[in-house]
Amino acid sequence: MISVIGGSVCTAEEAQLAETVGRELARRGATVVCGGLGGVMEAVCRGAREAGGHTIGLLPGSDPAAANPWVEFPIPTGLGFTRNAMVAQAGRAVIAIAGSYGTLSEMAFALIGEVPLIGLGTWEFAMKGEPDRRVVRAASALDAVEQALAVAAARTAN
Repeated sequence: MISVIGGSVCTAEEAQLAETVGRELARRGATVVCGGLGGVMEAVCRGAREAGGHTIGLLPGSDPAAANPWVEFPIPTGLGFTRNAMVAQAGRAVIAIAGSYGTLSEMAFALIGEVPLIGLGTWEFAMKGEPDRRVVRAASALDAVEQALAVAAARTAN
């Protein structure tokens, strides 16, 4: 499982990146985990499902019908934004695509939990004026998928 995080509202370009990420993850046998709503989440699920892959949506509310139409397995948590920690921890790696403050919180939860984090046009961090190199930067959707799957495989082997 690879978690993909990003804004519930996104640009057409960000949606295209997310859809490509979803499609490539599915083609390589990975299951997509996300927050299950719109924007980047919907686009990554659409890409994955159209390529025959599986999608899990960890929803903030209690209604499974709130999931985007591409979520195969909606899991209502009733936890609101607190479910962001679950999304970040569910995958063997996390791919962050663009996003706003919800995405920022998921990135922080991934870093706290030492889940490998791949960034694609998203937040950048610095501590005491020095760039935080724990967020691995991807140059493209394909690069993000390749990096995420490589670190996920390494984690599974250990």
